[in-house]
Amino acid sequence: MSEDLLAAVERGEIDLHELDDHTDAETATEIRRAAIEAATDADLETVGETAIPAADAEPNIENMIGAAQVPMGVAGPVPIDGEYVDRSVRVPLATTEGALVASINRGMAAIREADGAIARIVDSGITRAPVFTVADVSEAQQVADWVAANADRVGAAAAETDPHLDFVDLEPYVVGDSVFVRIRYDTGDAMGMNMATIGSRSAAELIESETPADLVAMSGNLCSDKKPAAINSVEGRGYTVAADVELDAEVVADRFGTTPAAIAEVNTRKNLVGSAKAGALGFNAHAANVIGAAFLALGQDEAQVVEGSNTITTVEERDGSLYVSVTLASLEVGTVGGGTGLPTQREALSVMDLAGGGDPPGTNGAALAEIIATATLAGELSLLGALAGRHLTSAHEEHGR
Repeated sequence: MSEDLLAAVERGEIDLHELDDHTDAETATEIRRAAIEAATDADLETVGETAIPAADAEPNIENMIGAAQVPMGVAGPVPIDGEYVDRSVRVPLATTEGALVASINRGMAAIREADGAIARIVDSGITRAPVFTVADVSEAQQVADWVAANADRVGAAAAETDPHLDFVDLEPYVVGDSVFVRIRYDTGDAMGMNMATIGSRSAAELIESETPADLVAMSGNLCSDKKPAAINSVEGRGYTVAADVELDAEVVADRFGTTPAAIAEVNTRKNLVGSAKAGALGFNAHAANVIGAAFLALGQDEAQVVEGSNTITTVEERDGSLYVSVTLASLEVGTVGGGTGLPTQREALSVMDLAGGGDPPGTNGAALAEIIATATLAGELSLLGALAGRHLTSAHEEHGR
């Protein structure tokens, strides 16, 4: 470490973010850490113990001082009959919540006894929605009509920006003197938010050149990214994916100490009636718990757990057996780009044989969506069983919470 550079930082001559202009990434990280320790009396020794080379982390972080380490466990195996994954998989999960991995593992054990879960991609496509300003509602309608009539031109302008970006469709929306254009793309194995944003910029430039509209912002929140939004629940964003399983009453009794009827009642009164009374967008027990743990382990954008929690869980008693399904309306995941290339996350993806792009392109991202949906199904099944069997508290006590 350069003592001269550290001293310059401490004197205020060099800002922390400027260190990369004066030395290599690893040394800059070490100096930042030392400067923070000196300024705060904190001990960052463990933060500095990371397998992530600072130079490789540049696309993912700024002002790097080390890494936050989250315990990682594994659940499964769980057999999945999917369109993109048709095998048993183990699912890495990173969390600090005791009992979560054990609970998901219990749900997966029950699914194994039913010979696996079924999973299917219902729809897919990442969205971006630039917002434009116009003079009045008459002009707004003119712009909306032009966009709808020239959707292929707008989509082609976006798709030209990246060979991995394919235009799917678009929808214009008028609100007074504002016009929103919600554009949907297929981004292959990438979650694709950056690709969609760059493509939408070219689309917006075409709209500006052909209509009276003036671009205000590349994202007008109608996308809607990283915020609870009914449009994502209804129209979807990323992957809309569903998974289900049917369990014999004997399995329900053995694994959860309860009955199909009791679990169905818990789901109705808790996930459906309770969620409706709360005004929730998601009607589930704890889908975000499973999705969040998967996102941290697998290098996904953790803020998009918000959209992933747009999940509806349904439960029925069918002639004495138990049917359970989850439908995730807006699961935004990928196996390339973002944090998927970081060392631990790439290793975790390799546990499921999903590290990198698929062959053909897009198949790995879709397989990941099917796997996360199945893990969510297992988590819902286990928690509903614990509630119906009245052993949720004892389970948490056993696992240290």
